[in-house]
Amino acid sequence: MTRVVLVGPPGAGKGTQAVALSERLGVPHISTGELFRAHVSEQTPLGQEAKRYLNSGDLVPDSVTNEMVRERLAEEDTEAGFLLDGFPRNTKQADVLGQLLAEQDSGLDAVIELQVPEDVLVERLLARGRDDDTEEVIRRRQQVYRSETAPLLEYYADILLAVNGVGDIDEISSRVLDALKTRS
Repeated sequence: MTRVVLVGPPGAGKGTQAVALSERLGVPHISTGELFRAHVSEQTPLGQEAKRYLNSGDLVPDSVTNEMVRERLAEEDTEAGFLLDGFPRNTKQADVLGQLLAEQDSGLDAVIELQVPEDVLVERLLARGRDDDTEEVIRRRQQVYRSETAPLLEYYADILLAVNGVGDIDEISSRVLDALKTRS
């Protein structure tokens, strides 16, 4: 059973690693971004609510995100485990995740922190070439991560595994898998 949360600042490679690791571990990769897109495209009530916030550039409220994750974790393919990417993004969401898993008589096996120096993160994000990826915006996102999401590192200190997130995809995946072996 593998129930893992991936955390790290924007540009750390969480999404890339989640895809690679979900294949190697045989568990679904659950991304809040993908949940938002699926609900919006299917025009579910949650999707319509999320769309209002996404269209105005605001964060989708915890209540909407929490309910999407609750529904997704209730699906059959998560029985053997999952990799969460983008959730929880704060300690309130972590509390909700803990409650959801307790209702299923389970808990998290590990939280993987992908550690990457800020200058490398900025360089990676600038290389994507997106219009909204200016150095100023990227550095602001890093600050938001430090203030809102980084407290999860202390919250999950007892199951936190720090992994060097610099290198090629396979090299980093191997480090994550080696770290997970220390938890089993």
